[in-house]
Amino acid sequence: MNKVEICGVNTAKLPVLNNKEMRKLFARMMEGDTKAREKLVSGNLRLVLSVIQRFNNRGELVDDLFQVGCIGLIKAIDNFDLDQNVKFSTYAVPMIIGEIRRYLRDNTPVRVSRSLRDIAYKVLQVRDQLAHKLSREPTLEEIAAELLISREEIILALDSIQEPVSLFEPIYHDGGDPIFVMDQISDEKNQDEKWLEIISIKDALQKLNEREKLILTLRFYRGKTQMEVADEIGISQAQVSRLEKSALGQLRKHIQ
Repeated sequence: MNKVEICGVNTAKLPVLNNKEMRKLFARMMEGDTKAREKLVSGNLRLVLSVIQRFNNRGELVDDLFQVGCIGLIKAIDNFDLDQNVKFSTYAVPMIIGEIRRYLRDNTPVRVSRSLRDIAYKVLQVRDQLAHKLSREPTLEEIAAELLISREEIILALDSIQEPVSLFEPIYHDGGDPIFVMDQISDEKNQDEKWLEIISIKDALQKLNEREKLILTLRFYRGKTQMEVADEIGISQAQVSRLEKSALGQLRKHIQ
């Protein structure tokens, strides 16, 4: 962000408007004065600069973010209501941030359809609403019932908005050589070791009782939460947690 000129604009010489000047310009703009609108835009460009600093680690060009932020600023100016008892900056900042976030979503390296993204954001909204209403984290089935879509659609939509991670992204650094994501990826070519692990796990599973095997199957093969498992087999979530922990401990013991 150490740049004086952005998109041909000398940021060191940007004007600053006080609240009284802003109100006068808005009143003139409402009467059709286009020059007043231009002054409002130029007088609030510092607001755009302050917002784009929040996104300076996304790998995007500052010039691009500034232009997108200006679009959000113009929308805020055109829609601002003088009758509302709120400062313009309070109204404009969320609009500028929203415009930049839409730009970042639409320009991710992995192209995702807009309809799928829309489903994902609806899921997040409904999840928060249900969590507040139920005083707990809602299940995928509850969210699906609220949106009238399938559980699989929810999973696919949420996966689609996850940002991709570079294989060279450092995940640990202790002052020496960093550990990258690629260092944590196993070698799939070593099939002998993989087969041995599968056989060991199958043998160890046979030493568990039926309830423990059912819990591990539901948790790790079908991807259910402890609460969902508890509802399905008719015990408490605390019991599921205790039985799961005990079963995993027995598995480790038998495999070792």
